[in-house]
Amino acid sequence: MRAAAMALALLAATTLPCAAHASVTAIDDAGNTVTLPAPAQRVVSLAPHVTELLYAAGGGAKVVGAVAYSDYPPEAQKVPRVGDNRALDLERIAALKPDLIVVWRHGNAQQQLDRLRALHIPLFFSEPHRLDDVATSLTRLGVLLDTQDAARAAAKAYRRDIAQLRARYAQRAPVSVFYEVWDQPLMTLNGSHMISDVIALCGGRNVFAALEPLVPTVSTEAVLAANPDAIVAASPGATPPDRPLPGLERWRAWPALTAVARGNLFAIDGDLLTRPAPRIAQGAAQLCKDLDLARSRDAAAH
Repeated sequence: MRAAAMALALLAATTLPCAAHASVTAIDDAGNTVTLPAPAQRVVSLAPHVTELLYAAGGGAKVVGAVAYSDYPPEAQKVPRVGDNRALDLERIAALKPDLIVVWRHGNAQQQLDRLRALHIPLFFSEPHRLDDVATSLTRLGVLLDTQDAARAAAKAYRRDIAQLRARYAQRAPVSVFYEVWDQPLMTLNGSHMISDVIALCGGRNVFAALEPLVPTVSTEAVLAANPDAIVAASPGATPPDRPLPGLERWRAWPALTAVARGNLFAIDGDLLTRPAPRIAQGAAQLCKDLDLARSRDAAAH
């Protein structure tokens, strides 16, 4: 018995450290296979939505650096800053000695990404396009952080919230929507953006879904010709704007526009809709309520 116990103790002593330092692998949103020799312990986030994903996946304690506007959850505001999406502080990033950098695939400039690669620190590219991509992002980051239980729980709760909204609103009478990103120049989002997915979830239809690129510029005349049932714009949320956010009041100059005539001009906290992170379920819930109000007004008008 004593010999067997000693053998088990020896086995544990030789195998447990290996298990604790086992490599982890996940595929990022660029299709790259990211393999770490051990779960990440020091992570730098290069986008506000990435910061939200990392915290939601249970890895908040491992975030050692983040870009400007990484303001949710509140504890993320205390994380050292490493620049913003326009200008990264590469020296500060290197000094933090991260073992993983999570990058916004199209939000971080290519030249800066090339310099990041020169640091030879593993990069995970994050750019969720569809609502369910938020859940898969959580679980993949959970693997790299070794926080799978928290990540799976967060993904499950998020999927439940989205499923409830889809079951309640998706099959209701369609509402045509113009989503205004900016007013000078006038910009919107096409069907490849996650906000278009949210609009569809709520039983809406993005009137400019077929346009290119992802954030196309449109004319006032094009909006008037589309004559949407509702116009939605981002309102100031947790993120301080660099300049005034798009306003809705300008559309009142065209009282015959359906959205204006029926009072269907809606503003939603931009941080809840534009960041592809779990809180987009909250933004979706608000948008669904707004579009349902527009639906009821449209029905009353007929």
